[in-house]
Amino acid sequence: MDTRPPNPRRVACFMFPQVMALDVTGPMQVFASANEVASRQGLPPLYRLETVGPQAGAVETSSGLRLVADSGIAEWNPCGVDTLLVAGGNGVDAIRQDPDCLGWLRRVEPQVRRLGSVCSGALLLAEAGLLHGRAVTTHWCRERDIGRYDGLRLEIDRLHTYDASGKAGDPHVFTSAGVTAGIDLALALLEADAGPAMALAVARYLVLFLRRPGDQAQFSAHLGPPGTRSSSADDRILTLLDWLPEHLAESLTLDRLAERCGMTERTFIRRFQQATGQPPGRYVESLRLEAARGLLHTGSIPVAEVARRCGYDHPEALRRAFQKTLKLSPADYARRFGGPSGSAGVPTPLF
Repeated sequence: MDTRPPNPRRVACFMFPQVMALDVTGPMQVFASANEVASRQGLPPLYRLETVGPQAGAVETSSGLRLVADSGIAEWNPCGVDTLLVAGGNGVDAIRQDPDCLGWLRRVEPQVRRLGSVCSGALLLAEAGLLHGRAVTTHWCRERDIGRYDGLRLEIDRLHTYDASGKAGDPHVFTSAGVTAGIDLALALLEADAGPAMALAVARYLVLFLRRPGDQAQFSAHLGPPGTRSSSADDRILTLLDWLPEHLAESLTLDRLAERCGMTERTFIRRFQQATGQPPGRYVESLRLEAARGLLHTGSIPVAEVARRCGYDHPEALRRAFQKTLKLSPADYARRFGGPSGSAGVPTPLF
């Protein structure tokens, strides 16, 4: 049997009543934009897009907008489908109790090359028994719900679990975190299909900040994870969190931070972690890395100066931090995602 993917590749998205509209339209727009970029480069379309619902017809999303399912699960033919994405949203709790939907997912899983979820759509895959033994992520607010399923390797603090090579994720069944992480997942799928130049062209076409790797944390360090800046957090810690981003070039040792808050180191560590969900050192490192990325986006600041402004003792320390978290060097990051002076060598999309 010919196992080569069809050209164009069939990509379908399963949606249901009270689905989150962006869980459907975000990833699908990535594939649609890839077709636009390909067309402007004189290439044939890469994808053929379709939607599936419990039944064909209008589907009301959680925002009140209506999307249209091209097919219902009873008549949808998975033969030749390259990728099936399962969206999430408020309606997932009802649809994961639907035996027809669960049985359909179990039947089509071995028939499609790739099966992935967006946001809380992971709960539907888990209920169908398709995530057993696999790394799983979902929207952070659904961590407790997904954690009730046995046999999952829960990795909530990442954007998606797809990896075409199978080394850092799963190439067949995979999940993604909340809402916009579905766009990151779609870009990763596009990169696997058509290469990094096409994925970067589409990211720029959609005016996305950057193509984030799947193992990047869900949270901006400035926002912090759930619980940061909660009403129960110590006011001294909250004041420190506002102070830190403007003082990253300084020495931010544990004893200095504790002294600034008027606490012993032991009390400071406990209360800081209660407020942010992270140890102080990890939080500061996240702030510094995020600040360095922002400076490198300008494309005009030397790496050594970025390192100095962000509190790294030496450019090599910055390089190690980038390699560990983003899997590329600061110089490569600036070339790929920087401004005009940092974008040399990146193919310009023809639109």
